Amino acid sequence: MTRRLTVLYLPVPGPDPLIPWGEAVVAAIGKKHDIRIYDPSRPMTPQVEDAEVIVDWSGPYTTPEMVAAARSLRLWQFLMTGLDHLDLECWRARGIPVANCPGFSSAAALAELAMMFILMLARRYPIAEQNLKKGIHFEPVGQELAGLRLGLIGFGASARELARRAQPFGLRVSTVVRDVRRVPQQEYQLEEVVGLESLDRIVAESDILSLHVPLTPETRHILDARRLSLMKPTAFLINVARGALVDEAALEQALMEGRLGGAGLDVFSTEPPDLNSPLFRLPNVITTPHIAASTREVLHRRAEIAAENVDRVASGLEPLYRVI
Repeated sequence: MTRRLTVLYLPVPGPDPLIPWGEAVVAAIGKKHDIRIYDPSRPMTPQVEDAEVIVDWSGPYTTPEMVAAARSLRLWQFLMTGLDHLDLECWRARGIPVANCPGFSSAAALAELAMMFILMLARRYPIAEQNLKKGIHFEPVGQELAGLRLGLIGFGASARELARRAQPFGLRVSTVVRDVRRVPQQEYQLEEVVGLESLDRIVAESDILSLHVPLTPETRHILDARRLSLMKPTAFLINVARGALVDEAALEQALMEGRLGGAGLDVFSTEPPDLNSPLFRLPNVITTPHIAASTREVLHRRAEIAAENVDRVASGLEPLYRVI
């Protein structure tokens, strides 16, 4: 029999802890369980010590001291996919189960933002916007996507969704993966599926390169100065995954020297990023503030995943999508 659990929600920092994610979390969980909102202005321990489940937006309030104070905890549920910014040994040492919201929860949203970047870069949107304000019409001249090569590094959930969206535009899609046997090439109409040994070639041949791998010690700076130098001077780099997948200083240099056609960036090596960086002034760069997964649909999808896991814990079942 499912019983009511005590759930603590660690919200997005800001004036209203329910905006934007909290409303969906409270609505999804509050009908069956007792949920309260963490208040950073109050002492931490009394708020945490009796919580049976903590639902954590992305770790802004999370400390080793908080993990240690959670004496009744049966699950720490994160609302995001990537946990690379957290030291999971802290939870492992305490024997606290940790779950995330897997990639499928935000895959379509990430793919759509990546597609937006591709279209805006192809039509040179930053320059077009400035020309309109200056009264300059019919410029700049852009390019159509049909026939261009889109290289996907990784082929997880967001890459698959981007491949689906790229096909109607006539893009020729290839992917680099660790295990080629696990990629359904025909289903996604992929021109080529290759292993990591062909990464340099795909980087060099792609007109558009999009990153879709998690950040790990092996993938950090997977696009370093050497690999960036392999890219076509007309190519676009798309990153809606993790900023540290790219050597940001080398990327800045390549863009400033005209050795790369442009970049669409939703993520940065340090967040919030340094707004004095040339990346935010170059006319061939489009930037957004880590909003790839910020859609109403993702918000509700992840809240439902969290609610299902709370219900499972209350019923004595194993939570889904455990990472520890």
